[in-house]
Amino acid sequence: METLANLESFARSAETSSFSAAARRLALTPAAVSRNVAMLEKNLGVRLFQRSTRKLTLTEEGERFLVAIQGNLEGLQSAIANITADKGEPAGLLKVSLSPMFGIEHVLPILPAFLARYPGIRADWIFENRQSDLIAEGLDAAIGGGFELSPGIVARTLAPAHLIVVASPGYMKERRPPLDPSGLADLDGIVMRSVQTGRIRRWTMRNAAGEEIPAEFHENTIFNDPAAIVRAAVLGLGATLIAAADAISHIESGKLIRLLPHWYADAGPISIYYANRTLLPAKTRVFIDFVAEHFRRERLAERFAGSLG
Repeated sequence: METLANLESFARSAETSSFSAAARRLALTPAAVSRNVAMLEKNLGVRLFQRSTRKLTLTEEGERFLVAIQGNLEGLQSAIANITADKGEPAGLLKVSLSPMFGIEHVLPILPAFLARYPGIRADWIFENRQSDLIAEGLDAAIGGGFELSPGIVARTLAPAHLIVVASPGYMKERRPPLDPSGLADLDGIVMRSVQTGRIRRWTMRNAAGEEIPAEFHENTIFNDPAAIVRAAVLGLGATLIAAADAISHIESGKLIRLLPHWYADAGPISIYYANRTLLPAKTRVFIDFVAEHFRRERLAERFAGSLG
């Protein structure tokens, strides 16, 4: 009888074409995954993979075996997860990817209460300004906006990702506020260079009446990090178009003021992303619900909305 570890190692290696990628998903070392697959091949008496320095390729026997076990393996995993969830508190290493500024400002503060409620869970959080590959990187969840949904990943919307124009009171003291986005060309602009493409991000703003006007600053300063952009705006270097979620604490403290209060750009939703499984691990399920409840209780969807009026 084959162990579940051997079968999981084979199935994840087949899905990712890599022992290393499978290891990240299973929280094992690549050597352990390779050893499990080798043991499975020895017990079955067939070679399941053709191995090269670049990737793994299923043999004909490996393809047939993967098809044969896939449905049964998912059922076994669900049954084990269900029993584990029923017998005790959620536990294990919770791997989450978040953008640095948003994650530190709005998600990290709930971690003490979350860990106090679920002491069996340990946090392994990654703060990076990029889209993560949940499956390949072995992540339980990711929180952010603008993710392209790959097969097997689902998203639960938390709040809108609306962009608004802000500047410091000192910068605007001797300047006339613009009446609509076309007036932004008269202001020094702090603009964002995309980490993914290396290009300046361009946005079109809209209002409640449905009018749309491109936001085109006099590009005075260029950064590739939202935290740097907000800090530059607070320092009075110019005006910027930034996510309301990133600016809200500075607006509430008076360090920034909102320009064009009835105009915003829509960057889609802020969501929590996770693998589409028949039964989520208990640690992931309670984290998703905890985050969603925090957003609901604090009315963050309303606070992050730029569509006033």
